[in-house]
Amino acid sequence: MQDEEIIICGGGIIGACTAYYLAKKGKKVTIIERGEIACAASGKAGGFLAYDWCHGDLSKLAKASFKLHSDLSSELGVDYGYRKVEALSMSVHPNKRKEISLPPWVDGGISDSHPIGSEHTTAQVHPSLLCAALVDASISKVGTKVVKGEVSGLSWDNDNKITGVFVKIGDKQEHMKAEKVLIALGPWSYLVKKWLPEKAEKAREIFQPMQTIKAHSIIIRPPSPVSAHALFLTYMNDEGTQTEPEVYPRPDGTVYVCGVPEQLNEHTLPLDPLLVVPSPGACSSLHKVAGRISKSLEKSPVEIEQACCLPLSPDDLPLIGPIPVVSGLYIGTGHSCWGILNGPATGACLADLLSPSSSSSALPPSFK
Repeated sequence: MQDEEIIICGGGIIGACTAYYLAKKGKKVTIIERGEIACAASGKAGGFLAYDWCHGDLSKLAKASFKLHSDLSSELGVDYGYRKVEALSMSVHPNKRKEISLPPWVDGGISDSHPIGSEHTTAQVHPSLLCAALVDASISKVGTKVVKGEVSGLSWDNDNKITGVFVKIGDKQEHMKAEKVLIALGPWSYLVKKWLPEKAEKAREIFQPMQTIKAHSIIIRPPSPVSAHALFLTYMNDEGTQTEPEVYPRPDGTVYVCGVPEQLNEHTLPLDPLLVVPSPGACSSLHKVAGRISKSLEKSPVEIEQACCLPLSPDDLPLIGPIPVVSGLYIGTGHSCWGILNGPATGACLADLLSPSSSSSALPPSFK
């Protein structure tokens, strides 16, 4: 019996994880991505992982995913920056400094510091390297295909069952057959509502525009590597405004600094993820923050300035699962800032839905 054709729309962390866990089940898929793998938020995220920082209905997903991240570090067999870290909460003031115990490289105006995560509960990855490793592994295992193109529509039969997707590849519009389609397009998933059957109102309700946060980040390379301490800052700038930037040293010797969030909507969100660029002054303000906590970071060059868009669902819970009315259509999005953390468990869940087989699930029985 021929395998069902499965297409994953989106090559970010959700698409990459789903492809990987389907490959572990022996299922080959096609990933459609308009740019490179992890070209949007999944490649520009910080990659911080926390075991017990998500609460309520999200807690179970996060704890399962934190464990899967540890498993992946052994399974994938490549270095993608996974390591355990300590996390510290710090209050920063440009004109105040208390004599408290700090990592050696933190020598700026710190007025308070306390631990909020240990090597048992917090870790990190380099997100773009992780996504690439997952896709490479799925290609190696089962021959997963990656098609560079823009998804522009869906097709279905008279029973509202998915039959494929339309893809713009270069100047040509092509149709690719599929029995099952996963939409993992981050904040751009709302575009699917225009492609649905006329009488699929319940499905259309799911694909409403999400609140989107545009997050900025910079990558600095200090003259020597700094310790594995993720810093969560409360920063009072010269104008007296309080912000909460984050600082993540990476195993490759760079330091990732993020913050300066902006809220977007469907009118201000660029249709092309590749057109999401930093707002004026946002990245320079992050470098200034870095300089306030560390002389080494103040004097170090900024290698990358970037911005990405994070999707937030109306109830702050990710959208994971089948779409009503349209048989064979699935969604995985809305993870906000926890997309990298919750990617593996989300991908494993979706793999189980797309190819049901409890004996080969990556998730523990207690998760079901």
